[in-house]
Amino acid sequence: MRITVNGTSHEVDVEPDMPLLWVLRDELGLTGTKYGCGIAQCGACTVHVDGLAVRACQHPIGTLDGARITTIEGLGEEDSVHPVQRAWIETQVAQCGYCQSGQIMQAISLLEGDPNPSDETIDRLMSGNLCRCGTYPRIRAAVRLAASRMGA
Repeated sequence: MRITVNGTSHEVDVEPDMPLLWVLRDELGLTGTKYGCGIAQCGACTVHVDGLAVRACQHPIGTLDGARITTIEGLGEEDSVHPVQRAWIETQVAQCGYCQSGQIMQAISLLEGDPNPSDETIDRLMSGNLCRCGTYPRIRAAVRLAASRMGA
């Protein structure tokens, strides 16, 4: 099975029911995507598949032949981070940081669908990504900042 992850094509030889999360982490060594709950409820494993935010823990690799996948590692380099990552840093969103890769991937998806979201929209569309530290006000502020910089 062939998938493209962060612009690089990979041939993976795994069972078709293996979740994408484990392919990314165990087969490709991309550990930025986190395991949280394993039942697609917390959002820690959020990645983009063909441009859509999905929960990698519940997405079997067998359904992804030919897919284009973007993980947190594929967003930018240290000196050229994605505008959402920059906003996250500047608003100091992270405390423990565990959920942040999934939060950032969800926020990018949100802004691609609605470049100027209201606070209510941000709260609703980000609510499926849980943060045990409770940084939701800073998450909202970071999404608003990123939206303003991305041309909203």
